[in-house]
Amino acid sequence: MAYFVYILRCSDDTYYTGYTGDLLRRYKQHQSGAIPRSYTKSRRPVELVWVGEFETKEDARANEKKVKRWNTERKEKQIREDVEKTAQIFENEGGENNK
Repeated sequence: MAYFVYILRCSDDTYYTGYTGDLLRRYKQHQSGAIPRSYTKSRRPVELVWVGEFETKEDARANEKKVKRWNTERKEKQIREDVEKTAQIFENEGGENNK
């Protein structure tokens, strides 16, 4: 099973970072506002802008913590570098990246 670390761009141009074992389900939860008290609930719509794929939950969790410490400039650099890879991972999960 793969695990994912992801970055969402919120409607207020802030970023949210999380990790999951089911990228499409988690993205839909953020997009619909189904997660009570979530950072993204009042900042919808959100856009999936970056995904990293990991073999274990522990690796994903450790990398999520690392990405959360990145400043905005660092996140945007990573997003630009990995735009095609992110789209391919999301499509493979059965989603559409509506930009």
